[in-house]
Amino acid sequence: MKSEDPTDTQAPSGSAPTTTTVAVVGAGLAGLTAARALHRAGVDVLVLEAADRLGGRAMSETTALGSRVDLGGQWIGHDHHRLAALAAELGATRFRMHTTPVPTILDGARRVLPGAPSTLATVGLLLSLEVLSHIHPRRRWDTTTVADWLAKVPGRTPRRLLELAALISWTADLDRLSVQTMMTLIRLQGGLRTMLSTTGGAQEDLLVEGVGTLVDGLADELGPRVRLGHRVTSIGEGADGVTLATTAGTVHATKVVVTVPPPLLERISFQPSLPPERIAAATRTYMGSVYKAIAVFDRPFWRDRGKNAEIVVLDAPRIAVFDTSPPDGPGHLCMLVGGPHARALDQLDAASRRETILGPLVSWLGTEVLEPVSWHEKAWHLDDNVGGGYFAVPEPGATDALMPLPFTPVGDIHWAGTETAVDHPGYLDGAIESGTRAAHEILDTLAQRDQLTPR
Repeated sequence: MKSEDPTDTQAPSGSAPTTTTVAVVGAGLAGLTAARALHRAGVDVLVLEAADRLGGRAMSETTALGSRVDLGGQWIGHDHHRLAALAAELGATRFRMHTTPVPTILDGARRVLPGAPSTLATVGLLLSLEVLSHIHPRRRWDTTTVADWLAKVPGRTPRRLLELAALISWTADLDRLSVQTMMTLIRLQGGLRTMLSTTGGAQEDLLVEGVGTLVDGLADELGPRVRLGHRVTSIGEGADGVTLATTAGTVHATKVVVTVPPPLLERISFQPSLPPERIAAATRTYMGSVYKAIAVFDRPFWRDRGKNAEIVVLDAPRIAVFDTSPPDGPGHLCMLVGGPHARALDQLDAASRRETILGPLVSWLGTEVLEPVSWHEKAWHLDDNVGGGYFAVPEPGATDALMPLPFTPVGDIHWAGTETAVDHPGYLDGAIESGTRAAHEILDTLAQRDQLTPR
């Protein structure tokens, strides 16, 4: 695979040493987890990150009121025990997201009631999908897209509700997402109830300090072993180990852990070439498109009026809204837009995007929603070092590129990243699982070779 941008020269945060026992490519949760486990075991490790920041698909910011918001992954699901354990270890404050049994559905200025025929029809279709996800896939599901399937759903409101659920869950272009992939993702991610639920589901808890505090905690323990601005352009295996060419110099290692999102593997030249299953993971997948915004208010004013702020907006750009306010305030409204609707927002200036996102909420929350104290936004598909979010999506028919992606080592190259997780693939918890697994693989191999080097 060839580097798409070999001339990229982001300023390095320090000069890379000539040699290390293990080089980790990527400073997201997977890479930092692997590096810390190796470091604690006495292994010399170096983390090489292309970007000028830590975190990969996790990113936290401080608001004008001093609170912290997550523009990347943020939720701790009810059974995400690895992420919960890391948060507890690093002293982060966990809290339950404010939620209601049923979100408010807005269709223009009209509210779609939970008992409306269109809503009940949507629930019935979702239940059918849950059942079908456990059935052996039919051959035609490989090439039938979700867009094709949605076109046959009767009723405009159910179609839009299902489209929004798919776009927010997987951020894929629905004409590039096969029904088989959709069914597989439903099964792998714990079922629709888990995926779409807050209490008892994948969006149960949050951290007051943001997920960024976990990233910082891992990196702090590694110290100067984490190098920003080091984009890896080639990885070559030889008799004397592995050589990595980066935009800040050459690194020689005994072992390598690669954690970059699979579609970005095409930017790295591998010698010798990777096996077909690894090439398929890169060439037959793409990163989803997702835009995320957080509006910050002095307080969650909507609660004073007896209104919930868990909302779905059916009109374009199909917005999902969550009340992510910390227990002691201020008020945080989290808004997600996925797929082509997210890319359409790129054509607007910042003020127009904000109006497009907040305007549809006025009919339910009032005009106060138009005046946040602080506004934070991130289009992940425009992030050159991540490529999109939340994870790599297989093209229709690419049954060899479904999660979990292959993680069997290729020589001295090991693999991590949420797409390779067996448990909770696509989530932050899966990233931690994959990093831990890769570290243990390497420790076992080094122990056999008697190459462990005490600190």
